[in-house]
Amino acid sequence: MKTNIIQTLDKKMRELLSTVDNIACSKASVLIQGESGTGKELLARYIHSKSQRASKPFFAVNCAAFPENLLESELFGYEKGAFTGADKRKIGSFEAASGSTFLLDEISEMPLLLQAKLLRVLQELEITRLGSNTPVKVDVRVLATSNRDLAKMVEQGEFREDLYYRLNVIPLFIPPLRSRPLDLELLANHFVEMICMENQIPRKTLSKSAVDKIKSWKWPGNVRELQNVIERSVLLSLHTEITDGDLLIKNYKREENEFYFRPGLTVAEAEKRLIMKTLDYTQQNRTQAALLLGISIRTLRNKLRDYREHEHVGETL
Repeated sequence: MKTNIIQTLDKKMRELLSTVDNIACSKASVLIQGESGTGKELLARYIHSKSQRASKPFFAVNCAAFPENLLESELFGYEKGAFTGADKRKIGSFEAASGSTFLLDEISEMPLLLQAKLLRVLQELEITRLGSNTPVKVDVRVLATSNRDLAKMVEQGEFREDLYYRLNVIPLFIPPLRSRPLDLELLANHFVEMICMENQIPRKTLSKSAVDKIKSWKWPGNVRELQNVIERSVLLSLHTEITDGDLLIKNYKREENEFYFRPGLTVAEAEKRLIMKTLDYTQQNRTQAALLLGISIRTLRNKLRDYREHEHVGETL
């Protein structure tokens, strides 16, 4: 969605939004959990829009999008000469977001060493740039999202317990789309209208057969998957009424059955084929693919890097 307006008829979602309205103006940290594609960042932006910081820009960093060393400099900044290539001072995201709201997206992917530094930010409200010993005060309201069970990660030693409780002052959980049947037709119609407006397309509508098909699907990719399906249908349909035949919904279970093995297939080869097929299913959405595969986004990124390196070596032999 392009706006901070959250469309819902679901009782649990309405209760969630009521809670958000009550806590939006506080300074307390918020932890938003839910499956990939449920709209966690949208909810974070909604919280910001309802807060006293709404006049300031909303800041967000995806912790899964950076290698560990780059994530640290992105968050905390650095002084000139802090490391090779640091030709001038760089202000980090925490410092830039001072006075506003700062979202740490996919906080579960933050390395343990950086988690300790984040804990200090939450406790002391100050950061120290790389290459400096001088703390800098910051005024940020921290929101965090995760599609993994952080409590379970704490039990397994993969996430700091003290940081978990610091972030989990106000816990919010977004239910998956499959448990919100009343929202399916509402969201589908909303996306049709929005996509038509964005692309300056004459108004289109969903036929009853299209709505029935939407209601029958489990939507493992949640709201993001629904939006992608509707967008393709709106852009590719030649008629003003979108039918069930226009809805290009990929059947992941059917494609799983097409995943075959041959004699001599190694575990590494089978793993690579499964990873690439899952990426095809998620339309190259790595976060959603990692969730379906049961691995972290960092593990997925490392495996894809290894595949590219091996392909490059093969080309040079």
